Amino acid sequence: MNELTHFWTQGDAVTRTTAVLLLLMSIGAWVLIFWKGWLLRRVHSDIARGVAAFWAAPDLPAAAQQLALFDRERVLVPLLAAATAVPGAATLQAQGQPASQLTRRLRDALHAVLAQLQWGQVLLASIGSTAPFIGLFGTVWGIYHALAGIAAAGTMTIERVSGPVGEALIMTAAGLAVAIPAVLAYNIFGQRAAACEAELEGFAHDLRELQCGSGTDERVGD
Repeated sequence: MNELTHFWTQGDAVTRTTAVLLLLMSIGAWVLIFWKGWLLRRVHSDIARGVAAFWAAPDLPAAAQQLALFDRERVLVPLLAAATAVPGAATLQAQGQPASQLTRRLRDALHAVLAQLQWGQVLLASIGSTAPFIGLFGTVWGIYHALAGIAAAGTMTIERVSGPVGEALIMTAAGLAVAIPAVLAYNIFGQRAAACEAELEGFAHDLRELQCGSGTDERVGD
């Protein structure tokens, strides 16, 4: 702690700005990690229970009510709404084939839901890829600042160099400490979101078959 305090007091504006930036990136990454972990757990549970309750219902109105009860994060209800929507008679959308209209509505709803699940992934990837370089920049600048101060003092000994240089290397460790959790979370959440995507796409296909009254090989997500 004393070394960090000394590093902060001896650092210039660039060093302090870099340290604050890494701190903000770390806070943002951990807030996003906890939030997305909580969200994806709820979504996975909602899909499993909601789809089972939907298909166990005796009719479509009852199935819609069951789905709304279990779908806390609103990832299944938009698909059902798209499947049962009726386009206006005076629109270009209504002039297409009914199966094509249904596929388009389900595809748009599926894309909106997936965008909700994938929110924050870009931020985690950006933090994981840039934090090590920001930490390295802080280290290089801190070493330069320390050596410039030692040179100005007129004395250059190993004892006077090792302390400031060692303190500057903390920035590299800080950059790695910020980046590693972000990269791990990005990979884990990407895998979980992909699993939810597969379940949602399967549900969308089942809704299309239910509405069309026959199976189809066309992919809703394409």
